[in-house]
Amino acid sequence: MGGKRGQDMDSLASARKPKNKLRRQELHQRQKKTHESEKRDRRFRRKRDEAKNPSLREERRKHHVPMTLERKRKWDDDLGQDDAGLGVAVDLERWKGPRPPEGADEGISEKNNNATSDDQEDGSVQASDRDSMLEFGSEDEDTERDKSRSKRQSVSERPRPEPSVSESTTGARLDLAPEALLAKFPTLFTSAPATPKTLVTTSLHSTLHHEARILTTLFPNSVYIPRSAHRYSHNFSVREISKFASNRNYTLLVLLKEDQKRLTGLSLVHLPEGPTFHFSISNWVEGKKLPGHGNPTNHIPELILNNFRTPLGLLTAHLFRSIFPTQPELQGRQVVTLHNQRDYIFVRRHRYVFRDKRPTEKSVVGPDGKEVKGVEEIRAGLQELGPRFTMKLRRIDKGIGRAGSNGQVEWEWKGRMDKQRTKFQL
Repeated sequence: MGGKRGQDMDSLASARKPKNKLRRQELHQRQKKTHESEKRDRRFRRKRDEAKNPSLREERRKHHVPMTLERKRKWDDDLGQDDAGLGVAVDLERWKGPRPPEGADEGISEKNNNATSDDQEDGSVQASDRDSMLEFGSEDEDTERDKSRSKRQSVSERPRPEPSVSESTTGARLDLAPEALLAKFPTLFTSAPATPKTLVTTSLHSTLHHEARILTTLFPNSVYIPRSAHRYSHNFSVREISKFASNRNYTLLVLLKEDQKRLTGLSLVHLPEGPTFHFSISNWVEGKKLPGHGNPTNHIPELILNNFRTPLGLLTAHLFRSIFPTQPELQGRQVVTLHNQRDYIFVRRHRYVFRDKRPTEKSVVGPDGKEVKGVEEIRAGLQELGPRFTMKLRRIDKGIGRAGSNGQVEWEWKGRMDKQRTKFQL
C-alpha cells in the first residue's frame, strides 16, 4: 500500500516538474507569464474601481504603508545620566510636545507679557536676529524636569514662537533644546549674528585649493586663505588661526582635510571659543560635473534643516544655522538643504522657479496624498547648482580642537553605534 502511494506521489511530482531541463524552463516561463498577467489584471481592475470610488484608494494607502527603517526607528524614553543628552536618542518633538498650531489662542501672548524682564530682553534679541527659514522660539524651558510628565507644562500654556518672515514647513524645530544643552554651549544657542563671516583654510601641504574655493561659494561671506608649511612661511596651528580669525570678527573656521588628494573631512570651529565639529566627507561632486547644472550667484541662499530631532541633532543644526545670515535674498531663488537621514547629512544647493502646470502634469500632492489647495495650476522646478556631498558627524570637542579642549570630548562616534540599525544619533 505504501509502495503504491509512493509511486503516485512520484508521478504527481513528475507531472508538476518535468525531468527534462528544457521543458522545466518552458513550464517556468508559462507560469511566470500567467502570474504577471493576473497581477496586471488585478492592478488595472483596482485602478478602475478607485477611479469610481476615491475612498478605496485612501483606505488602501492607510493599510499599505512601507515599513522602512525610519518607521522602525527606536527612541530612548529619557535623557539618562547625561544632562545634555548628546549620547541619547530622544525625540525632542515628542518629549517637549508637538509644534504649536498657527491659530493658537491669543491668551498665549498675554502670558508672554507677564514673563520676567530677563526673558523679555532675550526674546527681543532673538526676534531681531531670527532666521527667516526656521522657527526659532524663546529658550524658556521647563524648570521642573525631574517631576513626572503629567506635571509638565501643557502645550497650550507654552509660549508660541513668533512667526518669521518666511517660515519653513520642513525645518527643524530649534526651540526644543534642553536646559543643560543651553548651558553647555551658550555661544551656539544665542541669537545668530546678522552677518556671519567664515574663514576657509586647509591642512598643511594640502592640494585642495579648488575644493576650498568651491566652498566659499556655498558659505556666504567666506574667504579662503591658503595654509602653507613652506620653510619661509609661518607654521600656524589651528588655535593660532582661530585667534587670528576671531580678532577680525570671523564667526566660523572651516578646515579641509584630505587623503590621497581627495577631500575626506571638514572641521568646523565655532569662534571664538568653540566647540569644534569634525565631519567626514563622502560622495563629493562639484557643480560642473552634475548633469543639467546651473551656475550659482552671489545671493544669500535660504536654509532648510530637515530631520534633526535629537539633542545632538539640534546642536548640529544650530551650528549650520550660525553659518548663514538670518535674512536670505529671495530674489536669487537659491536654497541650501541639509537633510539628515540615518545620521548622514546630505548637502544640496538648488535654484527654484515657479511655473504654470502643463496639461500632462499632475497637481502638487501633500504628505496625506491629497492635492494642495490654491496651487492646482502651479508647479515648482529645481535646478541643482552644486556642490553635492554627504557628511557624517564623527566628534565634537569642547573647545578649539582636541588640544584646545584639554582632551575633553563632548561626543564621539564609535563603531558599535551602528550595530543596532533602528537607532540613530541625530
